[in-house]
This record gives sequence, structure tokens and C-alpha cells, in this order.
Amino acid sequence: MSRPPPSIAAPLAANDMAQPPSDSQWGDIVQQLGAEIAGPLSAALERIHTLISTGQIDRQGLRALRDSVAQAREAGMVSQQLARLASGRLRLSRERVPLTQVLRGVLTQRSRETQARGIQIRQLLQPIEVITDASLLFSLLNAVMDWALASTHSSLEMRLDLTPWPAKARLMCRFAHRSLDLGSAPSAAINAPPESLNSLHWRLIEQTALTLGVLPLREDEAGITMLTLEFPQVAGDEPAVPQELPPPARPERPEPDDPTPSHNSKPLAGCHLLIVSPRREVRQEIQNAVRHMGLIIDAVSSMDEALQFCEEGLPHGIAFEQSMRDADFDRLRVDITGEVPSFSFIEVLDGEQQTQLSTATAEHMARISRQNLQDALPSVLLFELSKAL
Repeated sequence: MSRPPPSIAAPLAANDMAQPPSDSQWGDIVQQLGAEIAGPLSAALERIHTLISTGQIDRQGLRALRDSVAQAREAGMVSQQLARLASGRLRLSRERVPLTQVLRGVLTQRSRETQARGIQIRQLLQPIEVITDASLLFSLLNAVMDWALASTHSSLEMRLDLTPWPAKARLMCRFAHRSLDLGSAPSAAINAPPESLNSLHWRLIEQTALTLGVLPLREDEAGITMLTLEFPQVAGDEPAVPQELPPPARPERPEPDDPTPSHNSKPLAGCHLLIVSPRREVRQEIQNAVRHMGLIIDAVSSMDEALQFCEEGLPHGIAFEQSMRDADFDRLRVDITGEVPSFSFIEVLDGEQQTQLSTATAEHMARISRQNLQDALPSVLLFELSKAL
């Protein structure tokens, strides 16, 4: 498959960049961010005005309103991760990471989502280890899934292998970016990839890969998209000693005198936490405790709502109030751990309670007192959610 001609190549595509983007290119990304937030919010506002004027909204209109708000929210969350990469002050670890195992874990985590959308994933994965930052690798693989699931009109093919000498790990994601029933469409319509392929999710893939030192190559041709991520450092037989990689080349700027962790130190940025509590004040306390961590946060007030939420896709962890431990919770936990044995549950208790990690409890669930949320919950989440990285 050949590279698409320049006229239809993605703007700022990583294929054409040897260095991280300049300030002007980041400006283009910010402009795109504004458009992807403003578009859905404008559509939502129009529907709200209609609701105010008529006093009515049908189920289809309500779904469209919810989808518009969700799109804007998603663009905002992607922007947080891009801002972290743009800072130039990330400190990346250098460690031996089982790429195949991490990828399979991500695919398992997203299996409910892919099934709900009717998308099959074909896996052809060789066992490969690479030297990289595990947390940012996890973010990169999830960004690939977000982009591919939003763009595909077919199944996904995930292939992982090694290139000939010099050996490099090569992850390939292949899918049809147009409907397969467009065979009779004009050739120009077939060859031109949709603009949705150049979304903020694609920008996030580019910038995360470049920050990791991974080469992202994208080819769009005849209705098919092939993304190849090339990892230059494959782990050999020698043990890798964990060490810190230098930050990406970008001028250092002094940090403000602020004790709150900045967006540059969010190893869990992009991870998804679901909060389950019938009390609004408890939900708010949990959110406030982890607001600085760059997490994607959703909250529901009942275990029945949590069950419905998880039917369409699993978060990476669930923080729940002790009063919610009932038969529905047991059913939810058995259901989730059957798919993801290492899934993280954090139980929030009233009264005095010593903070416990999942490794210290018989049920393999973390526990934390409500009064310790502000001080201890970020550390607990860092440990619990990192188990999946």
C-alpha cells in the first residue's frame, strides 16, 4: 500500500515530521480543538433553545443533545492530554514493558465497547517486549482505540511483529475508513479520506507517539487506513534497569509556586474513573480529591446505574460508597472481574478507617476513609490503576 498523495495526506501528519511540532503547529491544534468543542456545543445550544421555546423534546432530540455534549466533553478531555504533552516537561521512565500483554489488556478493557458497536477485532500478535514508558504507552494504545473505533466502517485488524534487522517492534492497526458498499462511488470520493481521520484523537496519537520516540506512519488509500507505530527499542535478553528518560526537547519554563500538581505530572491522564454514591456530597468530595490527576470522571447515584453504564464500556476503576455493597454490586464485580481480573475497585467508608491497598485485603479491593480522601485517594488511585498499565 503506497502513501497517499500530498493533496490528501493529513495536515501535520507524523509521516512528514521529523521533529515535534513547532509553536505555530501547536497553534493549529488549538484552533482545531476550538472547532471540535464549539461545533457540538452550538448544536446542543440550538436544541436547548428549541426546548425552551416549545417546552418539548422527543427521545431522538434528547439523544442528539446528549451526544453533542458528550462530543464536546471528549474534545475537552483530549485537550488536557495534549496540553500535558505540549508542556515539554514530561519525565518518562525507561523500563522493560511487555507490549503484547499491555495491548491485549487494552483490547480486553475495551471489549464491551467494541461488542456494543458490533466491531470485531482480529489479533495477530507476536510476543514482544520494548523499552519505553509504561504509563504513556498505555495512553497511546487507548488513543489508537478511540480513534480507530470512531473511524472504522469495518472490523479492526491489530498486528504486532518485528521488522528485519535492525529489529523494531511494529504495531499495525488496519480498518476501512469508508463504508464497504461504496464500490460504485466515483474514484475521487473513494480515495479521499474523511476529515474525521484528522480529528483531535489523531493529533493525540501523533504527539503521544512522538513524545515516546515512536514513529507513527499513516496510510489512507482506496478506503483503507493503515496506522503503523514503530518502536525503536526492543528488549533483548538482558534485564532493563528502570531509569528516567530525558524530557522531550523543549525549553524549560519555571514552575509556578503552586503546591497543586501540574498537568505535567499526570501519569494517569486519560484513565477513566466511575464514582458510585447516592450522596451528592460524597461524589463531589471524591471528584475534588482527584481533580488534578487528569482522569476522565463519571458519576452515578446507584449500583443499577453503574450496571447500565458498564454495559457499553468499562472504566479503568470504580470508586464506590460502602453503602452500595449489595447483591447488585456483587453481580457487577463478578461480571467485570470475569473479563478483567485486575480491575480496580476502591471502597469509600464513613468513620475512621485505615487506608488499605487491594494487595492488603482479602477481597483484593482498596479501602479508604472518607475523611482521608483528599490526602490519600490520589496515591491509592495511582497504585491501583497502574496495575493495568
